[in-house]
Amino acid sequence: MRVEGTTTLLTGATGGIGRAMAHRLAACGARLLLCGRDAPRLAELAAELPPGVLTVAADITSVAGREALVEAATAAAVEVVIHNAGAQEFGLFQEQDPAVLQRQFELNLCAPVLLTRALLPALVRRDAAALVFVGSAFGSIGHPGFAAYCASKFGLRGFAETLRRELADSAVRVHYLAPRATRTALNGPRVVALNQTLGNAMDAPERVADELLRLLERDRGGERFVGWPEKLFVRINAVWPRLVDAALAGKLATVRRYASLATTERRIDS
Repeated sequence: MRVEGTTTLLTGATGGIGRAMAHRLAACGARLLLCGRDAPRLAELAAELPPGVLTVAADITSVAGREALVEAATAAAVEVVIHNAGAQEFGLFQEQDPAVLQRQFELNLCAPVLLTRALLPALVRRDAAALVFVGSAFGSIGHPGFAAYCASKFGLRGFAETLRRELADSAVRVHYLAPRATRTALNGPRVVALNQTLGNAMDAPERVADELLRLLERDRGGERFVGWPEKLFVRINAVWPRLVDAALAGKLATVRRYASLATTERRIDS
């Protein structure tokens, strides 16, 4: 699918990856409908882009927020939907607040599923349309310290896979994009420190945006994983999960140390 000339809805537009995607899509000639919760930041982003950008300030975990976004997307005749909004909370599962756990499932999984259900009737009537679900390498590899995030992204990947097969005879292409760790505010200081200690690479948001464009240009839907050796680990985990169990067990003490520090800092901040 050619990005130029498409009307594209992007959620989570004001985040690090979302902002990079908005700039890349605009540079390729897409007409944009941007969604985020923070109206001033959304307006600031729109001012950086070519004229004609539409915005909706909404919390898509709420019924009212989703309804407002669906109304705007219908009016704009959206052809491409990029589900990028997401939340991540690093910490040991038993130490996390239930509300924090629930928020991750609501934003990472429930919101894109329900938005897709509302937008799909219009999309299937297009000559060409696309759905992109921005997941994570952690949607294929369960990693200690990220229980709710991993579980919600596993669910998102499963939904995208199922929908891609269910819509195989339609003009809607369904894609799943899985970045590895990225240098954005989503990854707080303790996650950055953990990645540095473990030697995990972190990509610039612009790299993820470039991968999005490559994904959209594919004629067929599918999955795209970003980064090596993460791509290899995803495959190994699918076939020999016990090998990954053993590898992560050796890192567990380090994860626990940084996760406990993150939990302590949140309690102080509150």
